[in-house]
Amino acid sequence: MSGDRLDLTKIKGIGDKLAQKITLKMGGETELLKAIQNYEVDRLASIEGVSQQKAVEIINHALGNPVQEFLKTERAYQIYEDILKRISEFACTKYGKNRILLINPLQNADKINENLKFVINAKKAVSKLPLDEIKKLLKMIHPPQEKRIKYDSSKALLVESKNDYEHLTDLNLNRYYSVVTADEIESLGEYEFIIYVYSEGLLELDDVHNITMVSSDSKDYEIVPEVILSYYHENYELLKNVLKVRNILDYDSVLPEVIDILDSIKVDSVDVENFDKAVADAKNKADKMLEKSIKQVDLSGDEVLSLMNEGLPKKIQKIFDDVIKEVKEDIKKNTGCSFDPFIQKYPVEIDYHELERVKKMEIAKKNVKEFEKKVDAASYLSKYKLEVEKEIREILEFDYEFALGCFAYYYDLHAPVIGNFFQFKEGLHLNLALNQDPNIQRIDYRLEYPENVALLTGANSGGKTTLLETLAQISIMAQMGLPVCAKEAKIKLVEEIYFFSKKRSLDAGAFESFLNTFMPIVTKNTNKLILLDELEAITELEAAVKIIASFIDFIKDSDSYAVIVTHMAREIMKHTHVRVDGIEAKGLDDDYNLIVDRTPKMNYLAKSTPELILRMIYNKSDGKIKYIYGKILEKF
Repeated sequence: MSGDRLDLTKIKGIGDKLAQKITLKMGGETELLKAIQNYEVDRLASIEGVSQQKAVEIINHALGNPVQEFLKTERAYQIYEDILKRISEFACTKYGKNRILLINPLQNADKINENLKFVINAKKAVSKLPLDEIKKLLKMIHPPQEKRIKYDSSKALLVESKNDYEHLTDLNLNRYYSVVTADEIESLGEYEFIIYVYSEGLLELDDVHNITMVSSDSKDYEIVPEVILSYYHENYELLKNVLKVRNILDYDSVLPEVIDILDSIKVDSVDVENFDKAVADAKNKADKMLEKSIKQVDLSGDEVLSLMNEGLPKKIQKIFDDVIKEVKEDIKKNTGCSFDPFIQKYPVEIDYHELERVKKMEIAKKNVKEFEKKVDAASYLSKYKLEVEKEIREILEFDYEFALGCFAYYYDLHAPVIGNFFQFKEGLHLNLALNQDPNIQRIDYRLEYPENVALLTGANSGGKTTLLETLAQISIMAQMGLPVCAKEAKIKLVEEIYFFSKKRSLDAGAFESFLNTFMPIVTKNTNKLILLDELEAITELEAAVKIIASFIDFIKDSDSYAVIVTHMAREIMKHTHVRVDGIEAKGLDDDYNLIVDRTPKMNYLAKSTPELILRMIYNKSDGKIKYIYGKILEKF
C-alpha cells in the first residue's frame, strides 16, 4: 500500500458521500487501512451501500491489485472467477472465502514464485492431514464475538460516596450490576450478592453476610470480573475448536491453560430445594426415633416431678440429643452443611427462620467463593486476550492456506516455471481434473517465438475451445502464483490476457464494433496473450480473411502471443505466413462421436467434421452412390 491517502472515490460507483460513510463506519482512515490490510471483506460489506464485490474492489484498489488491467475481456474474467470459485469450495470459513476473492494475477516474478512456494507447501501439508476432521472443525471457526452485556439484577455494587458512584459509572460497570450508595443501604436485602467497593471502609455491615469487599483503586475486572470473562465465556466453544485444530497441526497454544481456568471458575450452585428436602427427611426420621426410644424409657416419681417443674429429665434429654446429633449428620451428608434447624418438641418442629438463614449464608459463601475465583481468572486472562485472538486469527488464516492446499492436492496441480514462451505437458482442463476416468486424454502444447501466433484447426467438438480455455487457465493461474493443471508448464508473464468467445455472425453494426475492439489491441504497446475462438463469421468471408491475416501480422511483429481457432486456415495462409496446428479427429464411431487425438499436431491442417462424416458415409456405401461421395471427397 502506498503512502498516499486512500481515495475511495477513484473506485467506480463510490461517490463522496459513500466514501465518507465508509471511512466513518470503519472508525477513521487508520482503522479502514488496518481492515484492508487484514482483508476484512465482511466488515466492509456490512456497511449499507457496500456489496461484497464492492468491498473486494476497495481492498484491491487500496492494495494496488489491478485485476481489470490484466483480464481485458469478459471471458478472461469469467475464467479467473471460475478459478476463485473452485478454490473457495475448499474454504470452510468466511475469512478463507473472502481472502480467496483477493488472489490476483501479478507481474512480479519474485512475488509469483513466493506465492507458488506457499501453495506447494500447503499442498504437501494437507496431503498428510486428516482432511475430513479438519474440515468439520474449521466450519466452526469464526472471528471471536464480543458478548452483549447481560445486566444481572441479583447483584449490586455498594459505594460510599457520590464520587465513588461516578467513578464506577465512568468505568461503565453499571452496565453489569446496580450501583447502590450508602444512602440506599436499607435496600441491600434485595440482592443475592453485594460487592462493597470501598474508599475508606466507613460502612458498618456486620449483619450483611452476602458481601465481599474490593478497594475502589482496583482495576475494573477486579470489581466486575465479567468485564474480561464475558468475552471468554461467549467464545468458549470457539476456543475449544481452535485448540483442537492447533493440536492436529502441532501448533503451540496458550488455550489449554485458558480453558482450564475457565472450567475452574465453575462453582456448584446451592440447591435450596435439596436443603428443604434434607431437613424434612431428617425431621421424619427424628420423630420416629424419638417415638420408639421414649416408649422404652421408665421414669421414676422424682423424674416425673422434675419433668413438670424443671423441663426434660436427663434420660429424655439424652435421647433428644442423640437423635438430633444423628439427623444432623444426615443433613450434613445430604447438603454439605452442618446446622441444627429443629425446635426441641415432640414431634420436632422445624425452625424455618434458621433454615432460611443457613440457605442465605450458603448462597453468600458460594457467591464470595465464585467471585474470588472469577477475579483470579480475570486477572490471569486479561493478559492473554491478544495472544488468544492471535491464535484464532492464525487458524482463520490457516483455512485460507488449507483451501489452497486442498485445491492443489485434489486437482493434482504442479508448479509452473516462468520463461519466455508458453508450453505445457499433460495439461488438463479444470473441468476434467477431478474426474477419475483413466481414459481422459491430457494435452501437450507449445507457443514459442518466432511462431508466437498459431491457427488452431480441427473438427467441431474436437477440443479446440477446451484447449484455448486450458491455456487461459494455466496462464492466469500461473500469474496468480498458483500451481497449474499440467505435469509440466513454462509460462511467459504478460501484461494483458484477451479471450474472445465464439460469435455466430457479424452484421454491419457488429462488424464496426469488431474492428473497434481488435485494432486497439494490436496497437497497444503491451505484451499480451490473445485467444480468439472462431471470430470469422463476418458477412463477407474475404473481408474476414484479410482482417484476421492483418491482425496476425501485427501480433507476429510484437512481443505478444496468440492462438486463433478458425475454419478458414487455408484462406488465411494465402495472405500471411503463420503456423497452423490441428486437433486430429481420426474418424467417427457408429454413433457419430468423434474419435480424437486432442493434443494438436504442429504445422498440421486438421480435417473438419463435414469431411469426416462424408468419409464415414463413403466407407459404408457402395455402387454409384459411393462413386459420388468419392468425387465430393476429392474436392476436400
